[in-house]
Amino acid sequence: MNTRNTLLLVASHIVVATAGFAAGIYALPILIAPPAPTMEEIKAATTSVQFTGKFKRDLKDSDSLHWGEGVVSVAPNAISLVGRLAPGPDYKLYLSPEFVETEADFNRLKKSMVRVGDVKTFDNFVVSVPAGIEPAKYSAVVVWCETFGQFITAAKYR
Repeated sequence: MNTRNTLLLVASHIVVATAGFAAGIYALPILIAPPAPTMEEIKAATTSVQFTGKFKRDLKDSDSLHWGEGVVSVAPNAISLVGRLAPGPDYKLYLSPEFVETEADFNRLKKSMVRVGDVKTFDNFVVSVPAGIEPAKYSAVVVWCETFGQFITAAKYR
């Protein structure tokens, strides 16, 4: 085998390995996601909804791989979504004092936000609000990919 063929073979293997790794990062959260909560489970978890908001696909930093859509309900004990999120790894739910729609806004306000918990499903979700967090003190909910520092979506609820 000559040098050129060897380099092409090595380069092609690197490209295929990189593509496989990227596909694995995308597919793994989908494969290991727990079943999405049913409407009955969502209603039971958020019996005393105080606020609602909407995730929309057309936010500034949302794109074909990072988006959310649906109705977000905020109760003192839980936050739920009836809708969908783009699948991805390590999603976290934050409450923010201001509505954000870009990574720059999120990073600027992160110190004033509170992390509520993990989002593990992509069709509907329910995230329990830990004791000591008062959603009424905030005005927006944000889904953020912690691993890649990527804005996914946000909704103003107050």
